[in-house]
Amino acid sequence: MQLSARMERLASKVRKGSWLADVGTDHGYIPIALVLRGVIPTAVAMDVNPGPLQRAAEHIRERGLSTYIDTRLSDGLSALEAGEADTVLIAGMGGALTARILDGGEHCLWAVEELILQPQSEIYLVRQWLWEHKYRIVEEDIVLDGGKYYPMMKAVHGESQEPGEAELYYGSADRQKSPEVFEAYIRNELRKNENIRSRLKEHGQEDSARMGELEKEKCRLEEALSGISRQKRGETEYEMQ
Repeated sequence: MQLSARMERLASKVRKGSWLADVGTDHGYIPIALVLRGVIPTAVAMDVNPGPLQRAAEHIRERGLSTYIDTRLSDGLSALEAGEADTVLIAGMGGALTARILDGGEHCLWAVEELILQPQSEIYLVRQWLWEHKYRIVEEDIVLDGGKYYPMMKAVHGESQEPGEAELYYGSADRQKSPEVFEAYIRNELRKNENIRSRLKEHGQEDSARMGELEKEKCRLEEALSGISRQKRGETEYEMQ
């Protein structure tokens, strides 16, 4: 099965032999592809909307995989029992919704070994949730698909050092699996920031609240670039402390 670049990268994060729970499965393409490829033996495909879940079930039946992939109407993780999955994938949702889904998964997440997360927005809320709930991010990645950048991460149980503001928003260069794409993303965000600040200055809004927000964003982006430079020199964040 052919997947988009974003979904292919997410699928590559799933450990061989895992029992996968795909939250917000939409068409069910990732669990279908992973079962067909022999990467995973079974999966639970869940969605809060009956329409997408029905389409996923149809795709699963067409490929003769109904024995291996179970479809469930579920608000987040509510329909998943502890021990049914050791890997949870949540992708394509806003950061606030992703954090809410994780909040509602206390009944089953204790038995889950890995979280694979790809928030579409407000990614800092997800990283903040992970730190507050004693999860450790072990891998960051980013892919360019259809002209848009998609950051993603993998997390496991375990305490970690409280992240700084730049790390909350952009992750750590030391854990980044696609450093060149990550640097291009940060530089692109910095260009967008500079363009917006220039337009605000042209309209006499140097002291506006929006300009203040952009200045803070600029500082975070520049700090992220510094982390990239340190990583290129082979210096870890630990060594710089």
